[in-house]
Amino acid sequence: MITTKKPALEKIIPEFGSSFAVKQYRDPSPNERAAFWHFHPEIELVFVKGGSGKRHIGNHLSYYSDGELVLIGSMLPHHGFTDRLTGNDSETIVQLREDFLGPQFFSSNEMYVIAQLFERARAGLAFYGDTKWKVGNRIERLPTLDNFARLIELLCILQDLAWSNEYEILNADGFTFEVENADNDRVNTIYDHVRTNFHRPIPLEEIAGEVSMTIPAFCRYFKKLSGKTFTRFVNEFRIVHACKLLSEKPSSITDVCFESGFNNFSHFNRLFKKITGKSPSEYRKEFRQVLQTPSEHVMVTASD
Repeated sequence: MITTKKPALEKIIPEFGSSFAVKQYRDPSPNERAAFWHFHPEIELVFVKGGSGKRHIGNHLSYYSDGELVLIGSMLPHHGFTDRLTGNDSETIVQLREDFLGPQFFSSNEMYVIAQLFERARAGLAFYGDTKWKVGNRIERLPTLDNFARLIELLCILQDLAWSNEYEILNADGFTFEVENADNDRVNTIYDHVRTNFHRPIPLEEIAGEVSMTIPAFCRYFKKLSGKTFTRFVNEFRIVHACKLLSEKPSSITDVCFESGFNNFSHFNRLFKKITGKSPSEYRKEFRQVLQTPSEHVMVTASD
């Protein structure tokens, strides 16, 4: 059995508008996750296009060549798969929770084979042959798709992996990992504090104090867990709340700005467009058009 230090809990936050995370790296060794032993509740699908490197997943340690396609189950510790010496063209990573489409979605008859794939992935799966390249190339194209097309293509990819026989179980003897509560409790404390207080400024010394850390230690810890700064996370949380207000309430955009925790209207507008790709007024207008179109159609039909 391979012995190693305790893995770090990585907190994964999908980009705005998506229920799962897709990341792609093309520069030499930009993926800092490769440097540390970590785990997360999300299932992880990784395609490394070309190159050779080490795979360390659970108790399994081996080397791959000519690229890699692996599926890693929830809470299964692993290292990253690329570094400066790998020589790969790209690395694409998809991370999703088993219930990312709802608690019962993968319990349906249509999703049975994918549910079984997730179960096998608890031991780690490495795919080879035609599956590695045909499915891998589709995974590499995921970042180019819009959110809806990306979701549909992901489900198709998972189904193809579920039907494939071209895979190796990496931890054939099983792998058990007991998660200590300390990290989970700390992460929950941070997120609960943001959820309760996002409508006002949250100083770094305040949130760091909530988890008994110094400010520098907290900033390193949060960036390592989430891949983003605490300030960025809070702002994204506020923008999500603003989207909810814009779609559900007739409040003015100025009121939405302040109700969402921003104290500067121009900053709110800039940040909203940066994250969503639309201004607040454009977002509200498009949302109303989506809602009004079906009802107008019904009214015309009724009058006929």
